[in-house]
Amino acid sequence: MRKVTRIIKIHEINGYQVACLFSNGESRIIDFKEVFQQWKITESDAAYPLLISEKAFQRVEIIEGTFTWKNIQIASTDEEGKPIFYFFDVDPIVMYENSYPDPLRKPKIGLMLKQARLEMGLTQEALAKKIGVSKHYISKIENDQSSIELSSLTKIVEGGLERKLQISIV
Repeated sequence: MRKVTRIIKIHEINGYQVACLFSNGESRIIDFKEVFQQWKITESDAAYPLLISEKAFQRVEIIEGTFTWKNIQIASTDEEGKPIFYFFDVDPIVMYENSYPDPLRKPKIGLMLKQARLEMGLTQEALAKKIGVSKHYISKIENDQSSIELSSLTKIVEGGLERKLQISIV
């Protein structure tokens, strides 16, 4: 079964840009001006009040892992034909697909490892040989082209760079 990426936190809202944290651990930015243009929002669309009012847009909340606007109610009917209302929301997968990585919230682990390696006078190849991985793997980590598990980070820092790994939550 495929894991559904959810939105778990809004870092900040700047105009129509929302910086948020997804359940896969990535902080990403969604530019809703671009999203609304792609959707070709018109006056008859439920999202139209959000397009014309930044204040209305910024009332976004996270409910059940997705962006929801309680200020936009959509009328419908249930199976028995009775009127029901629900809030305007957007699919978190669509939001993920229409977002880009937030450069301000991405840890610079690769850069830190590269700087420490260079301070020791080690090449990527020498570091890789020391801890039993490929030079290609070290290059991918240093260039932030691959995620890294804590155990691998510990091996590189403590085994290869002979330093102590310290992680802090601020």
